[in-house]
Amino acid sequence: MKTTNTILILVVALFYVSCSNNKVQNERLTSLVNPFMGTDGPGNTYPGATVSFGMVQLSPDHGIPGWDRIAGYFYPDTIITGFSHMHLTGTGAGDLYDILVSPINSKATKTLKENGYRPYSTFSHDNEQAEPGYYQVFLQDYGINAELTATKRTGIHQYTFPEDDNSGFIIDLGYSLNWDAPTDTYLKVIDDTTIEGYRFSKGWAKDQRVFFTAKFSKPFTSFELYNNNEKENTRNTKGKNTKIIVQFATSNQEKVIVKVGVSSASNIGSTKSITVEAAHNDFDRYRQEASNTWEEELSKISITSNNETNKKTFYTTLYQSMLAPTLFSDTDGHYKGADGKYHHAEGYDKYDTFSLWDTFRAAHPLYTIMHPERVKDFVSSMLSHYEQTGLTPVWPMQGNETDMMIGYHAIPVIVDAYFKGLLNEFDSDLLFEACKSNAMDDAHGIKEYRELGYVPVSYDHENWSVSKTLEYAYDDWCIAQLAKDLNKTDDYNYFLERANNWKSHYDNESSFMRPKKADGKFISDFIAKDYTDHFCESNAWHYFWFVPHNIQGLIDITGGSNRFEEKLDSMFTYYPKDDDKLPIFSTGMIGQYAHGNEPSHHVAYLYNYFGKAWKTQERVREILETQYAPVPDGHCGNEDCGQMSSWYTLSSLGFYPVNPADGIYVIGTPLWDSASINLPNNKSFEITCSNTSDKNIYIQSVKLNGQELKRCFITHQEIINGGQLEFEMTNKPNKQLWNSKEAFPPSY
Repeated sequence: MKTTNTILILVVALFYVSCSNNKVQNERLTSLVNPFMGTDGPGNTYPGATVSFGMVQLSPDHGIPGWDRIAGYFYPDTIITGFSHMHLTGTGAGDLYDILVSPINSKATKTLKENGYRPYSTFSHDNEQAEPGYYQVFLQDYGINAELTATKRTGIHQYTFPEDDNSGFIIDLGYSLNWDAPTDTYLKVIDDTTIEGYRFSKGWAKDQRVFFTAKFSKPFTSFELYNNNEKENTRNTKGKNTKIIVQFATSNQEKVIVKVGVSSASNIGSTKSITVEAAHNDFDRYRQEASNTWEEELSKISITSNNETNKKTFYTTLYQSMLAPTLFSDTDGHYKGADGKYHHAEGYDKYDTFSLWDTFRAAHPLYTIMHPERVKDFVSSMLSHYEQTGLTPVWPMQGNETDMMIGYHAIPVIVDAYFKGLLNEFDSDLLFEACKSNAMDDAHGIKEYRELGYVPVSYDHENWSVSKTLEYAYDDWCIAQLAKDLNKTDDYNYFLERANNWKSHYDNESSFMRPKKADGKFISDFIAKDYTDHFCESNAWHYFWFVPHNIQGLIDITGGSNRFEEKLDSMFTYYPKDDDKLPIFSTGMIGQYAHGNEPSHHVAYLYNYFGKAWKTQERVREILETQYAPVPDGHCGNEDCGQMSSWYTLSSLGFYPVNPADGIYVIGTPLWDSASINLPNNKSFEITCSNTSDKNIYIQSVKLNGQELKRCFITHQEIINGGQLEFEMTNKPNKQLWNSKEAFPPSY
């Protein structure tokens, strides 16, 4: 009997182990993603339906303007006006919200001045859900359940109506928020299931054009066209403010599908978006296909951890790293160019929405690991921008150059991809011409920068002189490296000299980068912690560290490693006072360090450059654990088109690109028991950690492919070749680890 009981216990135990293993194996990574992360607080994300890097971002709009609703949605709000097809993810820019579709019925009677007197419904988060590629909400005033999903270029809506003789939809092209304003709109009724038109607008994108085609699964029995709120008895109308109301009777729980294809080039393109990508009316099939697309993308990195909260944070940030850049060319390759003309992308997909001041730092290096083929399309898109305008993009969106922020940061993206071997088929001379173009321009202080070796102070709005000098100098270093590889010796020497221009702003008296006038004198009224127009959304504390190509030079000019360490320690311990005036973008504060804004993102890794890797490990773990969470207010600052998320993704794996264009990843501290980066050609890069725990944040030792790693960095080539990185963790700092100069990351 005892033997029988023992066998029975073993069988039951094996059964539960098997079930547990199957659960792990069968767990969909999409179930770990919370698209609401960043919809509260300063994150400025949207929760709606899209596919990775898709043209359509179909998401709910409250219909009320303001900073908190810059992405159309703010978690604390309680009303929904409709669902528009384009949204920015995590920015501070109030644009898009194009092609608003609103379901209505007899109960759609409430309006607000704040939403332009449009019908709205209240809703509850208890009757709302989101997952990658899908969004659902119950519009409780109407009794209508709304479900959204998407293909690359088409938004798919499914609405479940109650019984009502006056059900229907409003397509409102006059709807706008924040910076956006329509300039010309057009609506045409093709038949009782098809409407097409366009919405041209100005705002952050000065000349945005969206053509659309809407197809309904249920014929409408009547329609009303409005131009500037005046009813028109025609089948088409044109003006700045047009809308259409279509109506039909519905039975209880009747489902109606609306498919909206979009294009930047033509209604031929918007119709093809539907015919090529959304020919049928099976909503659940579209939803499953979108989910499968996301599952495939998320599966490129697998992690193992008993901390479910951290796993959800990881896969949510991985998801949000793939919401931009966004597809911009039609199924046949046509798109609206930055020169205002229509173009055709030959042999590549055209992308736009490059938040380069943010994303060059970590998002684009992450893409070179996860999406090498798509990186080629990104670079081709940047080159097409150069060919149309004479300059590489700064912050392009919807076929426009917004000139938002500073630097010419398409260059590190291009140079990084070039040296990682992703651009071997490209015309190298064209690449160099494009990279050189912005650096030889006269706008944005570049003329003065060339002539003086720095950008001088002016008191124009957003002069940002110190920040511009530092970022131009880094971009110039990138150009120099490309010139060297292409044997362009004169260009190499010229741009390498310009890469040292950061030194022009160093002030021995204050030990900071200090604003300088055109006569060569530093300004007299200078307080490092003050936020002024001399620094781009930052202060002198934040920008002191931005010399990613020459950290050793920065250490030397500061007075050596001891003085540099003291200053770096102070960065994390010198907290603002209660009466200090902090701007809206100064968030995620740890001392003067502001994780909520991008200039600080590499700073925690700088201890590695003088032998104090254990301090990097402390700070990186602190940021990972305190600045992110898989909840609505889980981002400590604007998510910024994937940069905030990419920082977490890479840092949690144990490394980060301090210099985003040298193919080197500096080691921080891993968060996972194990991780696997699944690479092309059936290769993988495995990361394993022994002795992991909440307290074991320090690295005792590291092996790369079975050999002791005697340096505090790994290379891109080592990752993509496949292999194994083994960490041994401990709860005490190993102060002897990587403390010799031979172990430090390279400094050029």
